[in-house]
Amino acid sequence: MSGPLPPHSTTPANNRYTQTVRRLIPLFLIALHLGAAIDTLPNPEFAQRRDKLRTNFSDAVLVLHGAKESEDLHYGFFQDTNFLYLTGWEEPGAVLVLTPNPDKDDPAFAERSKLPREILFLPQRVPSQEKWTGRKLGPLDPGIDARTGVAVVLPAERFESELRRLLESYPNIRTTGTESIAALKQLAPGRNVIDASLVIAPLRMTKSEAEIARIQHATDASVQAHLASWKAMKPGQYEYEISAVMEGSYLKAGCRRGAYAPIVGSGPNSTVLHYSRNSRRMDSGEVTVIDVAAECDNYASDITRTIPVGGKFTPRQREVYEVVLGAQNAAIAAIKPGVTIQELTKIARDYMNAHGKDLHGAPLGKYFVHGLGHHVGLDVHDLSNTTFPMKAGMVITIEPGIYIPEENLGVRIEDMLLVTTTGSKLMSAALPRDPDELERALAQAK
Repeated sequence: MSGPLPPHSTTPANNRYTQTVRRLIPLFLIALHLGAAIDTLPNPEFAQRRDKLRTNFSDAVLVLHGAKESEDLHYGFFQDTNFLYLTGWEEPGAVLVLTPNPDKDDPAFAERSKLPREILFLPQRVPSQEKWTGRKLGPLDPGIDARTGVAVVLPAERFESELRRLLESYPNIRTTGTESIAALKQLAPGRNVIDASLVIAPLRMTKSEAEIARIQHATDASVQAHLASWKAMKPGQYEYEISAVMEGSYLKAGCRRGAYAPIVGSGPNSTVLHYSRNSRRMDSGEVTVIDVAAECDNYASDITRTIPVGGKFTPRQREVYEVVLGAQNAAIAAIKPGVTIQELTKIARDYMNAHGKDLHGAPLGKYFVHGLGHHVGLDVHDLSNTTFPMKAGMVITIEPGIYIPEENLGVRIEDMLLVTTTGSKLMSAALPRDPDELERALAQAK
């Protein structure tokens, strides 16, 4: 061998090599950015969701607006979750349009069958803005059609004309969000604009295996954050110190953000359901309600524990805690396909009323002032209809609580449950709930 070519060699072979590399580098960079622009779930899953959604409506064009670039410096960009669910697209300013599968018996079948079933509208790139917000993908970028997985990708400026063309064949529009409803009513006056949440919710309520895996990951990271807070917990600390430990734990685990604002409420603050100032000093003899969980890979978790600041419950605290735990266990035991959250709520409240009293001898059920649970997914309070019966694949919380301001005593225990064909799986089982186990874990954490 003659050795490497000089750094600036101008041989024909080297020129061809250099030109090839120069052509490939932009494509490589675009491919890298494409990976960041779209959710990493496989494209076929998003396409399957859109196909299923088309069977839920027949009389309208469905329009979903993605989130816009945030102008609030307190927050980064996060995609609208309905839009994310159907596309996986994680860049601002996009619009998705779907039309239903035409019915062969419909007199308008010939006309409607020629229309596109789906269009993704993307804004054109603006290099001057990209200096501030980073490289974006435009509708003309190489590989954009295949990577989005949407059959037709068009520039955003064609949205209005394409929508008007589609509305020549369909009488109504379906969309979500008050801003989108108002904008579409102005764009298409005289048309009925219907809330699309009613047809999207049934799909989002039942999770795929890939979604369940992501929720489990967020739950595992949240469990570790709670355990980290138990190591840090001691009298004299401030609530925000516990919040900081937990946020640091799940961010270090690779999660993008909290699933909601951290709730760390001690003493009287334990009786405030969504207390979020997290500014009070925690003292021995009090309990602290810690309602904190992570969002990882776009999917949320939701876990709450009530912790004795000094490491041991007082007799009264333990009494109330055991009532809440008993109510939770009763509800969990009743989970199975066909049951509703309302039915589970009644089971929990009945248990509270049959066990324990307040200082005046009254049953404790009246101190349970919120719903027993909710669906969890892309949102911590995921799009759902709580009157629907349970189905295997649904992910819910079970979170009974008793809040007695007179005693500065609030207790909430919240866990993540996956509904199975025969009952449920406790996704947050790694975090102790039993008061004895909890006290032992607190002692071992020191």
